[in-house]
Amino acid sequence: MEKITRAFLAGVCIAIAGTAYLNVGGPTGMVMFAFGLIVVVAFKYLLFTGRSGYTWGEGYGGLALMLFWNLVGCIAVASVTGVGDVAAKSQDIIMARLASGPVRCGLMSIGCGFIMTAAVRGYNEHGTWLPLLFGVPAFIACGFPHCVADGYYLAASGLTFFLENLRAIVPFYCSIVVGNYLGCNLYRLAEPSMLRVVAKERSGI
Repeated sequence: MEKITRAFLAGVCIAIAGTAYLNVGGPTGMVMFAFGLIVVVAFKYLLFTGRSGYTWGEGYGGLALMLFWNLVGCIAVASVTGVGDVAAKSQDIIMARLASGPVRCGLMSIGCGFIMTAAVRGYNEHGTWLPLLFGVPAFIACGFPHCVADGYYLAASGLTFFLENLRAIVPFYCSIVVGNYLGCNLYRLAEPSMLRVVAKERSGI
């Protein structure tokens, strides 16, 4: 039950951060989005892109369940915030993603995963918050999809929008989940000894 709660709260944090970004926009909104990841790391919540970098070769069922509860947290927040400008801006973001196609989005999401693992490892292994503070604005500025953030945008876009675009959303979303996971583990190419490391509890994320 504790893991479910921690995964749910991670989704809530990302959704709140996403709401702030949509309402404020620009560089300020990008920096405010960093609130989500900072809280996740500080309170050891379970976020898919925070945990994926410590999982390789096994533990996929746990990751899938974690992502599910991340998305439930996003949906809970979106049920309150997904109206007006937030809904409209969320739809714009998703439509731009869909227009790019699943292959391009999947490839771009690798960059997001790499940034997220760099940010989390920066804190876990070197005790610095700077990669967390600047990593989120970096992936937003680059247009790299984040599967939990995009899950919030999908939820905030509204049920009608979701159902109307379901056939395009499914391959798009699957591609960014895979891309994020691969990006989170991209550092292993530079650290061959890490290729056989199984999932570990480092900071709980």
